[in-house]
Amino acid sequence: MASIEKRIHGESITYRVKVRLKGHPLQTATFERITDAKNWAKITEGAIKDGRHFRNTEAKKRTLGELIDRYVKDILPTKPKSEKKLRLQLGWWKQELGSYFLVDITPALIGEKRDQLLGETTRFKKKRSNATVVRYLAALSHVLSVAVKELGWLDDTPMRKVRKPKESRGRVRFLSEIERKALLEACKQSENAHLYTIVVLALSTGMRKGEIMNLRWDDVNLKEGYIILHETKNGERRRVPLASHALECIKAMDKVRRIDTPLLFPSERKSVQSYFWKRWLKAIKEAGIEDFRFHDLRHTTASYLAMNGASIAEIAEVLGHKTLQMVKRYSHLSEGHTSKVVESMNRRIFG
Repeated sequence: MASIEKRIHGESITYRVKVRLKGHPLQTATFERITDAKNWAKITEGAIKDGRHFRNTEAKKRTLGELIDRYVKDILPTKPKSEKKLRLQLGWWKQELGSYFLVDITPALIGEKRDQLLGETTRFKKKRSNATVVRYLAALSHVLSVAVKELGWLDDTPMRKVRKPKESRGRVRFLSEIERKALLEACKQSENAHLYTIVVLALSTGMRKGEIMNLRWDDVNLKEGYIILHETKNGERRRVPLASHALECIKAMDKVRRIDTPLLFPSERKSVQSYFWKRWLKAIKEAGIEDFRFHDLRHTTASYLAMNGASIAEIAEVLGHKTLQMVKRYSHLSEGHTSKVVESMNRRIFG
């Protein structure tokens, strides 16, 4: 129930409103006009009954910086694979908007910072891509969602009304037959004894570099010809078929494998990645291949699968994608296969 107390201070009059509902703390406010006092009492009572008032109150006294700190403490440790990037992205948001109260984090303000992200030059003296800015927005979006769903600090997230930059369709760079042969020959001549097998594995299976470099012998079943990946980007275990030349390479390694390490590709150097990376770049250069990254081996696998008649769903399964969106970039390479499917269907219908 609401009560209004008239207060006289010399020649001035004020009206002190008290809203007291069972199970909720007392809410008070003071106004110079009785009509304002009555309106506030009515709105506040309704908001409390609907469960809206206290969340709005939290938004007025909690800052975005406080929310980000809470997220980093409680949520970020549950995301070990993306923790480093998220910490960087959230650090940027905290620096730019950390002092703002949550109630003041509007779609317009976020949009302004989105445009700032797009226009800024990074420490590598390059402008951020649209895809990178989308990741920054996604990081903030999840933080604000936690404030809505778990903490009750916001009624709704302002990110719903923020336009995301349009991302490119994705890079599709794959090796031609001549490039593939040249690269494999350069890898055979490399000082890194494992480089050839690593590249063969990448081409044969579509595995990511991190998945390959962290392979353990316990993950490999040579008898049945498959690898089990326990740690993947989408968080699900994946069974990867080992066939043909890739299987032969791993079997050859098994005959002379080291017993002092569980890794397939160990290194005497402190930094396995650095040692591998230098030899990889050297092999690319010696093969005369331009504009090619290790991750493009994964694109090469997908492209070869498409050109050999694999469906988009089959490519997604091989690469370990949960949705088909990421592999639609290869659809134009399987147009011949699609045409055959349509032709077959038409023959059955029309004869």
